[in-house]
Amino acid sequence: MINRIFQLIKPGFISVKYVDEDFEKNKVIVKPLYMSLCHADQRYYLGKRDPKVLEKKLPMALIHESCGEVVFDPTGNFKVGDKVSMIPNTPPCKFDNNLYENYVKGTFFLSSGHDGFMREFVKISPDRLVKFENIDLPIASTLEFISVGFHGLDRFEKNSLQNKEVITVFGSGSLAFVLSNVLKYRFPKSKLVVIGRNKEKLKVFSFADEIYTLNDIPDGFETNHAFECVGGIGSENAINSIINYIKPQGTIMLMGVSENKVSINTRDILEKGLTLIGCSRSGRLDFIKAVKMLENRKIQNRFRAIVFEDKAIKNINDIHRFFSTDINMPFKTVAKWEI
Repeated sequence: MINRIFQLIKPGFISVKYVDEDFEKNKVIVKPLYMSLCHADQRYYLGKRDPKVLEKKLPMALIHESCGEVVFDPTGNFKVGDKVSMIPNTPPCKFDNNLYENYVKGTFFLSSGHDGFMREFVKISPDRLVKFENIDLPIASTLEFISVGFHGLDRFEKNSLQNKEVITVFGSGSLAFVLSNVLKYRFPKSKLVVIGRNKEKLKVFSFADEIYTLNDIPDGFETNHAFECVGGIGSENAINSIINYIKPQGTIMLMGVSENKVSINTRDILEKGLTLIGCSRSGRLDFIKAVKMLENRKIQNRFRAIVFEDKAIKNINDIHRFFSTDINMPFKTVAKWEI
């Protein structure tokens, strides 16, 4: 079977690689149906990574957020036509189960040094697939992104004090939206507060109990725990603001990605006895939880507010348009994959 893999060979340049794929009795063949763009993919495409990193990881196919349709399964786990979310995190066959699969040494991640889902077909292990039903495909393409929120939730629950009266999310972007939904879903009785910079973006957080910009946080505001979903150059200010507002022995979940080191107030971290937890990516169980949440039609419809569907991708020119469109979008950009 000849497979076409659309690889980024250098920033802004896509080339087609033709691969003669052998059928394997323990691998499923999936046809990608929808793609969702992540900031990480965009940084590779625009060349906003360290040149040494780009030299090491390119060429490679981008996109690690995608849903597809099973076209062949010799393993018997799926039926032809089943809709599935594809898991980019790929741990070794055997590893210490005391560790999360996304932190195991030897784990590799598709679209980060290994070809992502921008291919005509994907040959993949059945344990890297999660079946879903009754989720619209444009929304389903973001399941990997939503699963990251559930991974953060899992680590938060296992490492935080029982008192969760007030939980605050710092950020007004897509990640903050995902975490806010996940937290409201899991802790409906807790007061969910969202604090961000962008007033327009904050309008989609109407389900939160309280919403503030950084300039209008009321005097005396306190929170039991907080999630940092800012990343980039803004993460330093966000983390230090959290340290200022959080109560003693609170937990701070670090979710945003920053390319550069940031300076944080360690004195108050020590004095308050705070716990800081770094989270990255997700695993199979997180995907399963994400699917279950999106089966709730009310929550699924809420996610439409952050998903913009671009025109279908049919050729390389459309791939370039897809990345170009995303630059001007406030949240998530998705597109139907018709290659």
